[in-house]
Amino acid sequence: MPPDTASPQSSRAWVIGAGLAGLSAAVRLAVLGWSVTVFEAAGRPGGRCRSFHDSALDRRIDNGNHLLLSGNRSAMALLRTVGAPDPLVEVSPARLSFVDLGSGERWTLRPNRGPLPWWVCAPGRRVPDTRLADYAAAFGLRRAGNRTVADLFDGPPGSARRRLYERFWEPMAVAVLNTEAAAGAARLLWPVMAEILLRGETAFRPCIARTGLSESFADPAVKWLEARGGRFRPGVRVRAAFFDGAAVSALAAGGETIAVAPGEPVVSAVPPSACAGLFPDIVTPNEYRPIVNVHYVVGSGISLPGGLPLLGLTGGTAQWLFLRGDVLSVTVSAGIAEAELPHDRLAGTVWGEICRATGVAGPVPPCRVITEKRATIAQTPAQDRLRPGPRTRWRNLYLAGDWTDTGLPATIEGAIRSGETAAQAIGRAPLDTARRRAYSG
Repeated sequence: MPPDTASPQSSRAWVIGAGLAGLSAAVRLAVLGWSVTVFEAAGRPGGRCRSFHDSALDRRIDNGNHLLLSGNRSAMALLRTVGAPDPLVEVSPARLSFVDLGSGERWTLRPNRGPLPWWVCAPGRRVPDTRLADYAAAFGLRRAGNRTVADLFDGPPGSARRRLYERFWEPMAVAVLNTEAAAGAARLLWPVMAEILLRGETAFRPCIARTGLSESFADPAVKWLEARGGRFRPGVRVRAAFFDGAAVSALAAGGETIAVAPGEPVVSAVPPSACAGLFPDIVTPNEYRPIVNVHYVVGSGISLPGGLPLLGLTGGTAQWLFLRGDVLSVTVSAGIAEAELPHDRLAGTVWGEICRATGVAGPVPPCRVITEKRATIAQTPAQDRLRPGPRTRWRNLYLAGDWTDTGLPATIEGAIRSGETAAQAIGRAPLDTARRRAYSG
């Protein structure tokens, strides 16, 4: 379906939802010359990627921990566009340290520069007790079809293939897909190979927010939009959409009904359940997986191995450990059972793992448990087939969100890429070249 042709008098665009998908779409539309209004039901932008002051801990924390990699081109491009001031801590040269909580063994992945991954040939750079031949299965991701990560990579007990699966593919799959490896769609890991691992060390550098996700992404994006005449309307929920034939003609937003003129695009960048409520004819994924984060205030003097800001964990409850200031945080991806545990019990279990991983000792410090029961869609082969593209049967309605079919997993990079994709499907606003340059400069 071709994009709607805007009238010469209309250059307005409407975005529903100010998560990273909606903000990405809004920024890209502004660059293309549109005058953008963003509606957000919450009081602040960012969606699931936001920061807040926790009064109990008296600390600024993220709603959830997120790890980016330097090769996440859409995320890095958004940061450059909005001019986020020093937003990320980058580990350079790239290295990722891990500890097996069962055996106590430790190792560090150290990819090399350049696209030829010779680092897997060096025992000191790869997962211990694995062979070069075990890594060749990675190229099966490109044609994984409906196979799961476990189908593609798991091996017999005690084999080098099983060790690589348990120490690399399974934790990576759970972290990237937020779905257990036995159910996760293997094909969604191929972009990680193509855009990160096969591009070498400069694409593999871990990056985490220096202060917080709001400071890195959401706040600079809103400031950039408003400086260019865009509108951000927090606390305004879009309750309904109205249609005139094959186009959205109005939005019920807050206490008003806002007319959508012919040629004005609407981008829905809300979660799948909310999207299905607004637009019942759109088929969306309908299964989810939780993420649990636990934040501990540990005081000064704590460091992670190698002085890095993060540590990978295998053989335990959590997958990643992050250190920012005096706050030590863990992420439990696909934590179906953990999401149902009493918070004090979960915090105690995880603290015991942290003590084994870092060598710290003592009782559980002040902490905060944050559970997102619908953090992402379940990224199984069946749910992956339900992910819609950016276009809909309504000629001026477009979709964005990490749950849409970007070809990527449902991550920060996937959310931002979805906004770019929706804006590209819409195309340029009906402005002359001089006005467009002035607007996007």
